[in-house]
Amino acid sequence: MLALIRTDKETLKMLLAIALPMIISQGTYALMIFTDRYFMSLIGPTHVAATLGGGVAALMCMSLFMGILSYGNALVAQSLGAKNFAQCSRTVTQGVILVFTFLPFLALGALGVYWGFDQLGHDAEQTVLEKNYFKVLVFGCVFTLLKTCLASYFAGIGRTSAVMTADLLAVLLNIPLSYALIFGAWGLPKLDIMGAALGTVLSNVFALGVFACFYLGRSNRSLFEVGKSLCIDIALIKRYLSLGFPSGLEMFLNIAAFNVFILLFQSYGVVQGAAAAIVLNWDILSFVPMVGLHIAVISLVGRCVGAGDYERLSSVISSGFLLGLVYSGVLAITFITFRESLVDVFITEATGDEKIRELASWMMVGMASYVMADAVILISGGVLRGAGDTRWLMTSSALLHWLMVVVVYLVIMEWQLGPKAAWLVFVGMILSLALCFTLRLASSGWRERAETGQQLVRA
Repeated sequence: MLALIRTDKETLKMLLAIALPMIISQGTYALMIFTDRYFMSLIGPTHVAATLGGGVAALMCMSLFMGILSYGNALVAQSLGAKNFAQCSRTVTQGVILVFTFLPFLALGALGVYWGFDQLGHDAEQTVLEKNYFKVLVFGCVFTLLKTCLASYFAGIGRTSAVMTADLLAVLLNIPLSYALIFGAWGLPKLDIMGAALGTVLSNVFALGVFACFYLGRSNRSLFEVGKSLCIDIALIKRYLSLGFPSGLEMFLNIAAFNVFILLFQSYGVVQGAAAAIVLNWDILSFVPMVGLHIAVISLVGRCVGAGDYERLSSVISSGFLLGLVYSGVLAITFITFRESLVDVFITEATGDEKIRELASWMMVGMASYVMADAVILISGGVLRGAGDTRWLMTSSALLHWLMVVVVYLVIMEWQLGPKAAWLVFVGMILSLALCFTLRLASSGWRERAETGQQLVRA
């Protein structure tokens, strides 16, 4: 483990150069969700709860495929490290092929989830709102998946400024567009919660167009031989699926577990569901930007693996932990100190229930206690994923998430304990996951995976 404690200014600068645009990019995504839920809070607590339930359900349907496509980041980075530039763009082509292969399976899964909303026992109005929000997001899933494919490519080659630019422009469009579609402003139709979802979809379409312009630009076409990449590479698709599927399945199982947790928690009632939505909204603003650092770590680790530079790899790990723990530590202090003021942002005339304020303020303490654990999970997971240790990640993470679901089910349905007990189980799962990932990083198993990956890239 001591060998991992090594950093230097050059590596720190390299990581920051890739991470900062990705942090801003991921922050814009968090801001889109945050803004939508704030607009919903102006309507009522049922709308707030519905955006959480419907949004997580839509993400769950796409998560398996997004996780597979996101692994393009590591594949592209490894090819870049090995100076196999043509394979970088071929990876994008295989990703696009996979997107259209995935769509029928995604549609079947989404249909099952849509019907399942009626079986959850939620308030009748909330169920209708959840279904409306969900179906619009799912109809736009093809744009989300294609965007994921291109974003992974630019992260892999280290051109994260392209990702930042596309996402920043998208959020600048999304906020006024969603407002207009939700409330019927500026001559647009008043679509209520469906307007929030439609604004997100249209913003993704716009971002995809920006990505396409960057990808088809002259310099990118020339360096990465984009014109020659338009072919089916069976060997590369097999490698994409072999390493990406465990990553995607991990994402699906984890988000599915989180979705079940949210749905179980919302069974307490609208007050508890609204409180969870408020707290998790602040959680998104802390967690999602750290995903940008996670993506940067994957990219640099993949590059080091492709080049066989294990000394630099240790420095990348240390630099990632340094940045992640400092950032999350500041957030933890902020969430504890200003928890009541942060909750009050969402306490409007439409959601002004004192019970919501009290429960959400208490839950903020639990959330503050796990933000640094989130940083450990994301940095450790980024290293392991970039090195190709995806099967171990899938198994350990999924087991802990679903163990949490079983315990929460017992707490809520069998033992009939209150929402605070269920929330403590969720917090405990995240802390356990951070410990588990740290122990794996201290072992030698993942380095053996990295050496195997290097041989395959250079073959």
